[in-house]
Amino acid sequence: MPINLSKGQKVDLTKGNPGLKNIMVGLGWDVNAFDSGADFDLDAAAFMLGASGKCITEKDFVFYGNLSHVSGAVNHMGDNLTGAGDGDDEQIQVDLSKVPAEIEKIAFTVTIYDADSRRQNFGQVSNAFIRLVDESTGTELIRYDLGEDFSIETAVVVGELYRHNGEWKFNAIGSGFQGGLAALCGHYGIQTA
Repeated sequence: MPINLSKGQKVDLTKGNPGLKNIMVGLGWDVNAFDSGADFDLDAAAFMLGASGKCITEKDFVFYGNLSHVSGAVNHMGDNLTGAGDGDDEQIQVDLSKVPAEIEKIAFTVTIYDADSRRQNFGQVSNAFIRLVDESTGTELIRYDLGEDFSIETAVVVGELYRHNGEWKFNAIGSGFQGGLAALCGHYGIQTA
């Protein structure tokens, strides 16, 4: 039975699961039944953060344009352009044993591609969730359903894995941003073109 988190809740990940190494982070969503004139394309990403809370290099940003971190610790399983169907819409694999020592947090985000020109926002998205699965057993460890708290935001920090006293924990963030992926990149110290 997974632990269902609420916004702001933190939970131990490796302390209760010694030997946990490979995690599949699944992100999913549904688009509300109305037409904005364009398809919704939501994108999951991972920002690997140092002690400053920023990415140390541009390569610490894993997304549809950079599917794998150089360490092999974080791998994006590919862009889902529609979000159709049940279950995870996009998945990111994390190998905790390969996360470089200088990385203290991995923030998982979802953005709406081209939201401004398509006049789209997270107020038009429902049933958004993040779940963490132990890949060795297929067991769902944690699930956080975001609820319907968003209106004009075009980017959401869903949650983050972080190191604490040598163990990994998960924090359910659920924080919205306006300005889409560019705003998140700015927040995490990545220069965008």
